[in-house]
Order: sequence, then C-alpha cells, then structure tokens
Amino acid sequence: MTEPTSIEIIPDITEMNVAERLHKVGQDAITWLDTHTAEILIGLGFAAIIVLVMVGLRRYGRRWYERNTSLETWQSVVGRTMAKTRTWFMIALALEVVAVFSDAPGLIARSIGFLFSIAMVVQSAIWARSIILGFVEHRTRTDESSSEALGSAMKLIRVLVTFGVVAIAGIVVLDNLNVDVTGLVAGLGIGGIAIGLAAQGIFSDLFAALSIIFDKPFKVGDAVHYDGTFATVEQIGLKSTRLRAVTGEEVIISNTNLLDKEIMNLTRLNRRRVTFNVGVIYQTPPEKARRVPDILRDIINAEGHTFIRSGFTGFGASSLDYELQFDVQSANYEVVYNARHAIGIAIFQRFAEEGLEFAYPTQTTFTAAPDGEMIMPYPEGGWGASGDS
Repeated sequence: MTEPTSIEIIPDITEMNVAERLHKVGQDAITWLDTHTAEILIGLGFAAIIVLVMVGLRRYGRRWYERNTSLETWQSVVGRTMAKTRTWFMIALALEVVAVFSDAPGLIARSIGFLFSIAMVVQSAIWARSIILGFVEHRTRTDESSSEALGSAMKLIRVLVTFGVVAIAGIVVLDNLNVDVTGLVAGLGIGGIAIGLAAQGIFSDLFAALSIIFDKPFKVGDAVHYDGTFATVEQIGLKSTRLRAVTGEEVIISNTNLLDKEIMNLTRLNRRRVTFNVGVIYQTPPEKARRVPDILRDIINAEGHTFIRSGFTGFGASSLDYELQFDVQSANYEVVYNARHAIGIAIFQRFAEEGLEFAYPTQTTFTAAPDGEMIMPYPEGGWGASGDS
C-alpha cells in the first residue's frame, strides 16, 4: 500500500518580501508621523518659505528677461536663467528639507534624497546650459555685425553645449544609481578625441571665429592691414572672413590663418600722422635755413592740423634735409589724403614766397691742369672765340 504523496506549496518569496517591505515602510511612516509631528510641521514651514522665495525669484527673473529679451544686459541673462527654475525641483527641495528637519526613517530618507539628487542634477544642467548660451548671446548681441557672424555658428554651439551638459548630468545620475560609469567616461573620452581629430580644422576655425567675435579685434566695415594687404572687412563667417582689398579684389582667408597674423585696425585711429621730407639747396643762406622749421610750423597751424615736430635731419647728397611731422585728427583716409595734398601745395607756395629753393639731384664737375690748377673745361668765351680756324 502506497502512502499518498503530499504536495508542498512553496510561497513566492519575492512577492512576500516586497509585501513585507511595503508593510514595514507603511508602519515606519505612520510611526514617524506620530512621533515627529512637530518636526515635520517645522520642516514644512521652512520648505514653504524656501518654495515661496524661489517662486518669487522665478517671477522676478521672468520680468527681467521680458524687459530685454535680446540679452543685451547681464540682468536679462540672469533673469532668463532664474525663470528656468522648475516646479518639480522646488517640490523635491521641499521634501528634502522636511526629511532633514524631521529625521525621516532610513528608507524614506534615502528615497527622498535620491529623488532630490536627480532633480538637483537635472536642474543644475538646465541652469548651466542657460548661463553658457546666455553668455555667448550677450557677447554677440552688443554688436550687430558680430551677431550676424555668429548666426551660422549658434546652432552648432547650442548642440555642443547641450550635448556636454546632458552628458555630464547623465554620468552624475548614473553614478547616483550606483552604476559603474568608468567605461562610459572612457568611451566618451575616446569618442571626443576621435571627433576632435576628425574635425580639427572645423573646430579651429569655429573657435577662431568666436575669438574674433568676443575679443573684437575688428568688425564688419573696419579697414585693416596685414601682410601688405589693405582691405575692408565685409563678412565674418564660421570658417573664413571675407575682405575687400583697396584694389578691388575680394580676399577670402580662414579665421585661424587671419588671427595668426599681425593685424592693424586702421578704422579705430582717432588721428593719422603724416611725415614730409623736405630738402633745400646748399646755397640757401644760413638765416633762411634756420627759419625753415618755423615756416613749416606756421603752415601746419594755418591749415588747422596738429603740429608735432620739424627740424634739420642731415646733409644729403644734394640737399639740406628737413623732416616735418603733423597729425590729422580724422580716421578717414580720404580726409588725410586731401590734407597731405593741401599741406604739400602750401609748402611749395610758401617756399617760393620766402625764396627757398627745393633741392634736386645735381652734380658739379671740376677740371684741373696736370699741376692741379683749376681750369675751365672749354676755352674762355666758348669754342671758336679765340679766332682759331
């Protein structure tokens, strides 16, 4: 006779553990509420004050931003960032304050702390992105030409900033979840190096364009000089800058190559200095030669320009040499060109009135007899004057 086989029913341990854990959490929560009522109320009071302050700051930030949406002032940049404070972050912050003040049970405290950490990381990423983009936009909104130049690069900048901020925030969140992020960080690093090497030229010109926009060595419409080229800036692009040479050609040069050169910005001159070299003949009487600097000074003052200096510089091969320096108070080269012309004509006219002769290359030949006595190179009275047939 066989004994009946008994079937043992094994309970689901996982479900039982979850149910027991939930029951325990409920019991702990009820006990916590009963024994820490005062602390919870105090924590709620502090949390309410903090939330009200943050709501007020968000409202004021939104008003600051709406007054100047073009981000021309730092106040509008900060205001836009404050306006991006999220409600769920305030709720998570309030829960964290209550948990800290009321000494919440372990599991509840850990859960609230975890949610607050996630909320803090995400909110910080939102603030960081807003600040970085606001800084870039603020620096470019102050100049129309710079803003236009950055228009083509702004989308790429937003993508790069967003990717960088999200990547950092994601790594921090995963680390809080106790996920090993070593491999992820290494992969991102290797990927970043590969992308950087592949697009080295593009990024180099992009950062050079940003350097031009931020540092502002020149802007659209400025006249610049580099490597013997005189040109006017017509467009500052993402990769290259276009200039119009004074001879009419369009010059296209990469931003990186342009910044490697020594650039002279001629538009920002508040004055231009002009130098004249003047020479008079050696037969000029010393009294008149001594008066030449004063004559030049009178000419400059009469024309309404700024006299700098004038004086004797040396004995030339065919002249007594003088130098004149004066400033024309204008950045416009056309004005300087006309002023130089007027000064030159005035010097020519005044020297004629004073009896001063301009020197020009001359050569005097002396002839001598074998004994060294100076003689005329031709018969006295000219050839044929002696009556010789």
